[in-house]
Amino acid sequence: MAAQLNRDYAIGLARAFAGAILFGLPLLMTMEMWAIGLHIAPARLLLFLLFNFAVLVVLSRFGGFERTATLTEDVLDALAAQAVGMIASIAILALFGLLRLDLPFDAALGQVAIQCVPASFGAMIARKQLGSGEGDEDESLAHRSAGYAGQLFLMLTGALFFAFNVAPTEEMILIAYKMSAGHALALVLASLVLLHILVFTVGLAGQEAGPEGAAPLRLFLVFTVPGYAIALLVSLYVLWTFGSLDGQDSFTIARIVVVLGFPAATGAAIARLVV
Repeated sequence: MAAQLNRDYAIGLARAFAGAILFGLPLLMTMEMWAIGLHIAPARLLLFLLFNFAVLVVLSRFGGFERTATLTEDVLDALAAQAVGMIASIAILALFGLLRLDLPFDAALGQVAIQCVPASFGAMIARKQLGSGEGDEDESLAHRSAGYAGQLFLMLTGALFFAFNVAPTEEMILIAYKMSAGHALALVLASLVLLHILVFTVGLAGQEAGPEGAAPLRLFLVFTVPGYAIALLVSLYVLWTFGSLDGQDSFTIARIVVVLGFPAATGAAIARLVV
């Protein structure tokens, strides 16, 4: 029995490393992420890492790389995912020649710390994405019975992952500067419509079934609007962490958040496909 448990855990770790590389590689090869890792404010980075760890702890219950039954196991699962993400990031950055012996320790630490966020996310959900499919029926049942709070949390994880992948790019700010107030309003409406359609209409795998007999307007107000609000808050927080909002006026900040809110809302809508 012990040998089988050890074998299963080793397989889970191997999948976690594969998931970390799969989800982290695009940002590991992004120049803006290298720069952010070198210049990000330490306090903001630490706060974001703590937030990411808290998300991983809860996410472990929905789709960790190992099945868990208690909060302690969820915390250990999150610690393992964080460690896997950090080791994978160190290995890839070193392979690319971005981590060198002459690089100051704080700069190297910043690069690894910021890159391990998407890598740890990939490590955590590796069993769902890379597993053999055993137990999927039980897991799907657990997802469906997660409750309203659980559904909003999954929206948060999807929004966080999608927002994190595009927030470092300068295009977010450039698009915001090119938009008028009318464009921003149209993008808000488009984000709401897209989120609602993806969640309730087009029949994606893992798509939500609204409460029986619920009116479309109620579904929109109870699920879609809070989901978009979460996407905007996540976008605001990620942009603040990266320093993208520093020195900007309120109107420009609103436009940048709305721009990032579009992919974040898409991530919130399709979170169950990933998680």
